[in-house]
Amino acid sequence: MIDKIDKFEWDNYSDQPHIIKDKVFKKSLYKKAAFDQLITLGTTLLLSPVIALSYLFFQSKKRIDTNHFFAMGVNLKTSPILIEELGVNTLLIRLPLWEMDKLEEYVRYISQFKDKDILINILQDRENIENLTLFENNIEKIFNAFPDVKRFQIGNAINRKKWAFVTIKEYLAFYQVAQKVRDESYHDKQLLGSSIIDFEYHYTIRSLFNFFTLKYDTFTSLLYVDRRGSPEKKQLGFDLKKKINLLHAIMILSPKTKNSLFITETNWPISNTAPYAPTSEKECVSPEEYARYMVQYYLIALSTGQVDRVYWHQLIAPGYGLVDDRKGLKKYPAFKAFKTMLKLLRNSTLVESNLEQKVKMMRFKSAKKAIMIYWSDEMLDIKEGLSLYGEKFIQGYFCYVIHSD
Repeated sequence: MIDKIDKFEWDNYSDQPHIIKDKVFKKSLYKKAAFDQLITLGTTLLLSPVIALSYLFFQSKKRIDTNHFFAMGVNLKTSPILIEELGVNTLLIRLPLWEMDKLEEYVRYISQFKDKDILINILQDRENIENLTLFENNIEKIFNAFPDVKRFQIGNAINRKKWAFVTIKEYLAFYQVAQKVRDESYHDKQLLGSSIIDFEYHYTIRSLFNFFTLKYDTFTSLLYVDRRGSPEKKQLGFDLKKKINLLHAIMILSPKTKNSLFITETNWPISNTAPYAPTSEKECVSPEEYARYMVQYYLIALSTGQVDRVYWHQLIAPGYGLVDDRKGLKKYPAFKAFKTMLKLLRNSTLVESNLEQKVKMMRFKSAKKAIMIYWSDEMLDIKEGLSLYGEKFIQGYFCYVIHSD
């Protein structure tokens, strides 16, 4: 038991827990996690050769449903009118366990979206982690409250101690309780996990290879690449595409999950928005860069044929969203970019891609049109673009051309 539950405090500006500043308390958490960390390290070392072979030789692609690929995180203050304007039909809504007294408010809000595909993300707290009987009662109340919702993500950013899980073992026990309730009475529900944040795949491995009797109906990742700038920049030799390929290589070896991957959270912090930005100003980007990186992220993830959905986090958030609501509703450039991307590629199938050249190319096909998209991580000369492709480059980085059949 941890006797300082009040150390896990929520930051309403960045919509995430505060960093734990009590060094003595933080040190005690690391001591508590030491044995589980050894298991994580040992599991990773043991499986690394097989994962390497899977990464090098067993990559596969599948047809991605673009109707649901472009997904969005929203919260209670997000108007359905704004969601309709954006055109998105696939939504993630967070439901914190410490707000069980507001359950009816969440029910009323979600009931407005009967024509949407809803994923509810259950946010953990220390009280429910330590008292699994309480969590069992709460998850049953949640399943009961949302009979029409089929997907529930159990937990979020579970490898960050400020998010209240001290070890991955604690999360596995937590998830197993939700699965027990589902298996007993709610067979139509799908449970998603394990929601590791960032490129920390040793924790991913631990959550996929263990002796707990659990299975993820869909595997989830909070795959941020924002600290590198462009999603094409590398970390330890891995850009976004290679990170997704490696995650897929790990997933397909595990009996704990199906071959289904949702990225349920990612974004970039926006410059000059402190204290709403979730990072320091050093990692922040301009609203224009944010829009460009967002589109690149979606296109790269789609090109892999390994990610079923990307939920952007989130629609309204001054420091990292598509809309700033500090003084009315101010739409960042990313709002229009997401709307254009969604309208352009919904109901289409990716049939060809080449991301190895300076100018990337992706070709999509729908019932009545073919769509060619070109982009570069560097500003391109418009004349060069016109001479090569006969179409205008949008903001110097992207262009698309539609051919009617």
